[in-house]
Amino acid sequence: MIKSSLIYKNPWISLREDEVIFPKGKKGIFGVVTMKPGSSIVAIDDEMQIYLIKEYKYGVKRESLELISGAIDLGETPLAAAKRELKEETGLTARKWTKLGCVDPFTTIINSPNHIFLAQNLKAGSAQPEDGEVLILVRMKFTDSISMVMKGQITHAASCVGILKAAKIIGI
Repeated sequence: MIKSSLIYKNPWISLREDEVIFPKGKKGIFGVVTMKPGSSIVAIDDEMQIYLIKEYKYGVKRESLELISGAIDLGETPLAAAKRELKEETGLTARKWTKLGCVDPFTTIINSPNHIFLAQNLKAGSAQPEDGEVLILVRMKFTDSISMVMKGQITHAASCVGILKAAKIIGI
């Protein structure tokens, strides 16, 4: 890298432009978006029902059906964020947690690791979504969510990966 310049920053993302020399010696630029890391939760109850969130997503200009997800706060572990987000968005708590790994949504220009967890042995409670969040909780057969991933009806990357990894672990 020759030079790096911060172009834009807000509490959730930053954009920088890097002047680089490519491996074959040619000069060029890369734009890199850095987002807060996040956690996503595959919440499955004892009846093999999954809990998903339907919400309008400004970036894609449509509603999206996704896993329960949220940003990891400064000083918070990915698991602590997952537990907090599950409680805030659905009111659920889980007695069993399994780490399903981490995904990088678009490695060319975006730095935004998303940690994925399977939450089981769920207990109901009261949701407390953040101000400004308009969330629709959707409960469906876990196998139906797998079909929706395969048909392209669920497109959020961490949701697709999480659902398919959970299916493999559960043995579906």
